[in-house]
Amino acid sequence: MADKVSVEQAMRGGCPVMHKGDAAAAGGSEAGSSCPVMRGDKVNPDNLMLLEEKQKPTEGQKMPLPTERVKSTIPRAEFLAPHQTGDAKVWEYPSEQMFYNAMKRKGWKPQEEDMPTVVKIHNMVNERSWEQVMIWEKMHPETADKVKLKRFMGRPDDLSPKARLRQLLGYKPPFDRHDWIVDRDGKEVRYVIDFYNGHTTDERAGFYVDARPAVDDVGSFVDRVRMNFRKIFQ
Repeated sequence: MADKVSVEQAMRGGCPVMHKGDAAAAGGSEAGSSCPVMRGDKVNPDNLMLLEEKQKPTEGQKMPLPTERVKSTIPRAEFLAPHQTGDAKVWEYPSEQMFYNAMKRKGWKPQEEDMPTVVKIHNMVNERSWEQVMIWEKMHPETADKVKLKRFMGRPDDLSPKARLRQLLGYKPPFDRHDWIVDRDGKEVRYVIDFYNGHTTDERAGFYVDARPAVDDVGSFVDRVRMNFRKIFQ
């Protein structure tokens, strides 16, 4: 079963994070209507997720799926996304039923028996992403223990400058991209995260995460330079 489920399925197909085309469809735009988001669905503008990802089985579903949600290790900022519970200090991952519903909504053909694997892969990729973010944040030891994830958005069709350069050099483009907004003790820092298939030292996982701060200000540019020097002289 595991080889039937790709990382791309878990991150783009099953993840209830809305991508830019999904948001257009949800808002009623003909341009985005190729993704079967139900017209009139309300979207949270802070992360382009549906305000309510239903936990009930969808029409034609062969069997009900678990609705329990696993808590991540990713600290959540004070901002409360509508799909999160108010008492959690960390982000909660979607349930198997939420994943199944999201895949149906996005036009994929999910199989109920694959959902445990899909959820596991998605959660593992996100945990790896946060680990990568924290490698950068530890360059700021005075705030590293206060860092929290504030919001996020999928941008699979927007190649980052680094991904575009890699493509020009003959490498395959990432199959997905997320932008994560991190709260660094009151300061917002945007991270660009590219997800690649097959480019990995972890053969079992079969994916590679490239996370780095976006060059939105001088501080992030300096961090990028510092990290490159670290890698060269380590």
